[in-house]
Amino acid sequence: MRPLITLLTDFGTADGYVAEMKGVLYSLLSEARVVDLSHEIAPQDVESARLAVARYWRRFPPQTIHIVVVDPGVGSPRDALAVRSEDRVLIGPDNGVLSPALLVAGARAVSMPVPASASPTFHGRDVFAPAAARVAMGAPIDALGPAAPSPVIRRTPEARRIADGAIQGEVISIDRYGNAITNIVAFPATHTREGEQAFVEVAGRTIPVARAYADVQSLGAVALCGSSGLLEIAVRDGNAAQSLSLVRGTVVVLRSSR
Repeated sequence: MRPLITLLTDFGTADGYVAEMKGVLYSLLSEARVVDLSHEIAPQDVESARLAVARYWRRFPPQTIHIVVVDPGVGSPRDALAVRSEDRVLIGPDNGVLSPALLVAGARAVSMPVPASASPTFHGRDVFAPAAARVAMGAPIDALGPAAPSPVIRRTPEARRIADGAIQGEVISIDRYGNAITNIVAFPATHTREGEQAFVEVAGRTIPVARAYADVQSLGAVALCGSSGLLEIAVRDGNAAQSLSLVRGTVVVLRSSR
């Protein structure tokens, strides 16, 4: 089977950076399948990249190699990592972006040396792409470098139950539709007893919890369980982040009442 390599970066597509990485991959392994996941992560936004990785890395089949390049510390002493987790390999900077794989029991990480010839501004091309090609050709990650004893791990803050029994969380990301995804696990948090209605308090507004966007009128605000299983706040046919002035870190409180 042809090796499968995915790319997630903050490079955009206006410049030639993605093409250079692909050129390296295909030059070393012409039969590779290279899948562009996204190159539209906001520049240097490690947290958004981490959350994106969490959504997709296990959706691909075993033996997939994921390259993640959102790397504001490129050229600094930060390590370059290769991680094997659940029969997949993730390659990228040691800045927390690979945390979803590192948090799985049994994950192993190695620290890859940076060649003297590597550009201090483009490890995606000169370090990560060649490493991915080596793994795709059968090299174990242990051949890439020594064990990384303490890779950087970033975690999503946990929602908490407050004194009156409500659940308090926060917005952790805004998607391209303007939906605000929170750190509140929607179920069972939004499950209510007969006669109760769940609602969200955010930015001075009280917003009902519903099943789908279509359960409210156009331009109506709604909270619901998104496809990731987390509570999100949306405006049907609109942009919740803009309409409600929501940003990463905005406090969200989930309550229920009769």
